[in-house]
Amino acid sequence: MNKKALRADSMLLVTSIVWGFAFVAQRVGMEHVGPFAFNGIRFALGSLSLLPLIRFMERHGRVMGQMVVASAAPHSVTSTAARRLIILGSLAAGAVLFVAASLQQVGIQYTTAGKAGFLTGLYVVLVPIAGIALGHKTGLPTWVGAVLAAGGMYVLSAPDNLGKVNPGDLLMIVGAFFWTAHVLVIDNLSRRIDPIKLASAQFAWCSLFSMVVAAIAEPLSLAAIGQAAVPILYGGLASVGIGYTLQVVAQRDAPPAHSSILMSLEGVFATIGGILLLAEPAGLRNIAGSLLMLAGMIATQWDVIFRRKVARLR
Repeated sequence: MNKKALRADSMLLVTSIVWGFAFVAQRVGMEHVGPFAFNGIRFALGSLSLLPLIRFMERHGRVMGQMVVASAAPHSVTSTAARRLIILGSLAAGAVLFVAASLQQVGIQYTTAGKAGFLTGLYVVLVPIAGIALGHKTGLPTWVGAVLAAGGMYVLSAPDNLGKVNPGDLLMIVGAFFWTAHVLVIDNLSRRIDPIKLASAQFAWCSLFSMVVAAIAEPLSLAAIGQAAVPILYGGLASVGIGYTLQVVAQRDAPPAHSSILMSLEGVFATIGGILLLAEPAGLRNIAGSLLMLAGMIATQWDVIFRRKVARLR
């Protein structure tokens, strides 16, 4: 392995760790503020944290993967129509992100960080399945991955007694469908809009929607926000700012096989973080379900691992 690939793999591993431990921060934050206030502040920080990267890339005309993150297009592109596209496109992406993130943040109050990480990761399996409805072809690995992930989801979330389904797990599973929709929306928009600008703008919309709901439905106080400052800062600056930047930079040089596998480890690190920092249980059932879901995610990415390189947007 050359030095560039090794450095890229290291960045992706750090990204998965940062994102996995973000589920721990999200749980801790709920001890002080409501879910909508937490999301409102952290997505505002996330949006602002990407502005220096946008400015840097514009100034230096850098190329990220296959996307040029700069004003390299003709000036005619920066027209009223183009501005309308980024406003309306980021609004659509931000609205879907708001629903997905809200379901996740409300649900994480009732489940473990590890389960939240893996159940959210269902979108990795659902995206290629949803592609079938859009006319995309899929093969046996997708169905194998879907079966493995469904088995892992059942092992993780099935109730011990009938009628006692964990509401947090259900919210995470429903949220996974909205994360799937979000990936599909971003996939469509990122072909026409600078992906990092799109990310920053959609985070801003999500923050706005979240803060409106928080102002209506949740008690807000500076003291509570101050008590939740560390998890909020981690969720906004580390998870979004650092994590997203590392991902974009690393995927220029990371082999596709490495990218797919390393990015699937987010749930693993969420589980580790929950065990180490929140004293969450590490029983055989949780381990078995997590391993099944991880195997399903990797199986779904089989074509990516062995045939083609893709760029993903978080």
